[in-house]
Amino acid sequence: MTVIGLTTYAESARMLVWHREFALLHASYVAATERARGFAVLLPPQRGGAAGAAADEVLDRIDGLVLTGGADVDPARYGEVPAERTSAPRVLRDEWEIALARGALDRDMPLLAICRGLQVLNVALGGSLHQHLPDVVGHEGHQPSPGVFGAVGVNIEPGTRTAELIGPVVSVSCHHHQALARLAPGLKVTGRADDGTVEAVEVPGQAFAVGVQWHPEEDSDDGRLFAALVSAGQRYRERIREGVS
Repeated sequence: MTVIGLTTYAESARMLVWHREFALLHASYVAATERARGFAVLLPPQRGGAAGAAADEVLDRIDGLVLTGGADVDPARYGEVPAERTSAPRVLRDEWEIALARGALDRDMPLLAICRGLQVLNVALGGSLHQHLPDVVGHEGHQPSPGVFGAVGVNIEPGTRTAELIGPVVSVSCHHHQALARLAPGLKVTGRADDGTVEAVEVPGQAFAVGVQWHPEEDSDDGRLFAALVSAGQRYRERIREGVS
């Protein structure tokens, strides 16, 4: 069994007779993991001592990690003040996911970073974000309206791991109003939209570390990224069992 950890939201929500704080995640992430023959476990933002130490304890128990979508990363983490349309900070979630991202990379654990997750990865490694993408590209095609995905064409850089997985051109489902600005050291851009927005990256030197700005979990007909993650997780688990660092 290949165990894939999925980070979650921590938000106020209504469910059944309750309106309170929930740790929750879109079921599409779990379904995509299951279709790829992985076993999904949820990793909600939580305290428990230093975030890095707690993250290491969790990472010891999984074979791969998905950094999922959600609210904006706190601009203070890349040295900026919040813009008008930047959402309120989720301090605990940012701290938790940055620690998980760094810990996964340190141990060369397979990592798939999705939407906010791509932004978390970039910030964790020293990059910054455009706080409101329409101000940069002049349109709202990446996030047409609340709860609606935008269809975006992405051109993939030839010769990259991303191209190997999904080909030279792909049409994807996006829902984001922020995007990568200053690229973090150690990241390689592997895909862009026609308007220049960074839509995919990878971390050279890692066995599997891919980030996408779109939502592959929403496409039940194309499970290539999740399948690649689970396959890499299987190899990672075998490597750990054999005691190879």
